[in-house]
Amino acid sequence: MPKGPRLLRLLVVLAGLFGAGGVATAALAAHGGGSELLRTASLFLMVHGAAIAAAAALGAAWAGGVMALGTAVFCGDLVLRVWLGQRLLPMAAPAGGVLMILGWLLLAWQGRARQK
Repeated sequence: MPKGPRLLRLLVVLAGLFGAGGVATAALAAHGGGSELLRTASLFLMVHGAAIAAAAALGAAWAGGVMALGTAVFCGDLVLRVWLGQRLLPMAAPAGGVLMILGWLLLAWQGRARQK
């Protein structure tokens, strides 16, 4: 895994891709059948894209990285269910959700640590 500034730049790229993917997925959900799974994926992509960008701006690489992995796994599983009718991996969505929660907790921890 890249370290330092390279990792932070990668997180910003992922944040941008997640945000764009979230908007595109919202459009698909609105105009192409309105699947609840696509709406959920869209919301999570956009919210976590912004959070990952914030984590990168704060230098909270661990938080951003864990959140990015969780978002990719969670949303990837939801989108694959809609488009291909199959899961990414067994228990992918719950595992991705746990990683997203862990990413938020790491962000809180890293933010707290910076206050000292």
